[in-house]
Amino acid sequence: MKTLVVCSGGLDSVTLAYKVAAEFQLTRLLSFDYGQRHKRELEFAALCAEKLNVPHLVLDIANVGAMLSGSALTDNIDVPDGHYEEESMRVTVVPNRNAIMMAIAFGVASSSKDDAVAAAVHGGDHFIYPDCRPGFIDAFQSMQNHALEGMSDIQLYTPFLTGSKADIAREGGRLSVPFEETWSCYKGGQIHCGRCGTCVERIEAFENAGVPDPTVYSDTDFWRQAVNQAGEA
Repeated sequence: MKTLVVCSGGLDSVTLAYKVAAEFQLTRLLSFDYGQRHKRELEFAALCAEKLNVPHLVLDIANVGAMLSGSALTDNIDVPDGHYEEESMRVTVVPNRNAIMMAIAFGVASSSKDDAVAAAVHGGDHFIYPDCRPGFIDAFQSMQNHALEGMSDIQLYTPFLTGSKADIAREGGRLSVPFEETWSCYKGGQIHCGRCGTCVERIEAFENAGVPDPTVYSDTDFWRQAVNQAGEA
């Protein structure tokens, strides 16, 4: 199955790229510059493509991202500290981000004669990101079946859809993914902050998976407080 992977450069999508490369025919990685403050993640997507010896396409949709205001990822709003399951994290939602990116990915896959588009959505994202939930994935597949009818038959491959971030860390460990060559932090500094939702989720995932975490964090202790607070909410 010739498969295009939508790859941000994060732990989830890089692990997915390694999984596809091991199980199918990885054709290319597709990344998006949507004006995100943590744009350095694209450097890690490029590194992944180099390691897996496939083309890396970066599409500039920054003008689109600029219109999707109100998110801490694309607007002049501070990225909050805390766990993903806190209401404060909703400010990191970029409206329709996955729908926009995956629609483009399906178009690229159709033009490139690929059989599938792979996306690394997972169960941990369901709480605040509606375009990561099973209902959206099913509806999107149905929509693309109609959009490309008579042209292409492309499957949306989402093997992590109902799993946890810890499950992804375990799978990455099995596949010998170089986790130090992935980027999660939403604050976009030189090293992971250890306090934003993606950093807390990342540290917690490695801890729960029992997989060594090679990441350097500015704050290595905050995550426990954030997890406890989320559990009490």
